Amino acid sequence: MSPSRPTAPRDAAPGRPTAPRRTAPRATPAKPAVPSKPATAPAPTQHDDPAFGRAVTTYSAGGARKYAGPVAPPVVSTSSVARFAERSRARRNLARRQVLLAVGSVLAVGSLGWLLLISPVLALEPAEVVVEGAGTVVAVDQVLAVVDAHASTPLPRLDTVRLRDEVLEVPGVREARVTRSWPHGLVVVLVAREPVAAVPEQSSAATHGAPGFALLDMDGVQVGRVDAAPDGLPVVDVPVGDKRTLTAVLSVLQRLPADLLAQVGGVSARTQDTVTMSLRDGVRVDWGSASETPLKIAVLSALRASPAAAGATVIDVSAPRLPITK
Repeated sequence: MSPSRPTAPRDAAPGRPTAPRRTAPRATPAKPAVPSKPATAPAPTQHDDPAFGRAVTTYSAGGARKYAGPVAPPVVSTSSVARFAERSRARRNLARRQVLLAVGSVLAVGSLGWLLLISPVLALEPAEVVVEGAGTVVAVDQVLAVVDAHASTPLPRLDTVRLRDEVLEVPGVREARVTRSWPHGLVVVLVAREPVAAVPEQSSAATHGAPGFALLDMDGVQVGRVDAAPDGLPVVDVPVGDKRTLTAVLSVLQRLPADLLAQVGGVSARTQDTVTMSLRDGVRVDWGSASETPLKIAVLSALRASPAAAGATVIDVSAPRLPITK
């Protein structure tokens, strides 16, 4: 019996080698998905731009993030000619900016000056002028007439010192202070020359034969004239033209308290050391000089209130430490 031979598959063609049997690939476990990296902006590229004459850095748009900024040329030029041209442009730009800045400053200052010094925005309006301290002598309408002459003048350009000097020319004004009241007004504060005495006038052609009384303030300045002596003001009788005697009398009247001054009906003096006051109740007070006036006032007030001096018609306080009553 012959040995057995391997048998070929039935579908094999005679004379050809048989192909190995294919087997299905073994299944492998799936790997976890790895997140992909975000797309980055492409790297910049450099190329020669004939418009600039040198290398220019550009950026191409694309990917998840896009660059949309301006394209900046390099700071340093690649050739001396380009550098000189660049410096020349920079100098021209700087000069242009300086000129524009100077022109703008001049225009701003000019506009501000016109607004403050010329335009009617801050002009003085007479209706907004306030006058204080006129007293009983100063005519307010005369003060307002002086101020009205400067109407429509801008307050920053108004000369308040000159205006004060003009107000001092108004009769009866002793002192004045002018301050601006923005935006259109003024405040005029006056110290009036209030009369403290009435001095009889001498008969002359100016008074048409009817002498009256000149009203004097504490400085001896005449602030008015009346035909009859006003109530509440003492009548002063001093030699005509004797300024030293008149000054002594006015100095005494200025220092008297208001209640005692109201009791004085008249003052006479031949010299500056012989001042005599006549009280309204008929008592005569020999005052002497203007020295030691506070002490004399205290002594006179004490004697007037003392029962021992009741009925006295003469009180001599010329020597206040040794007063005499009669």
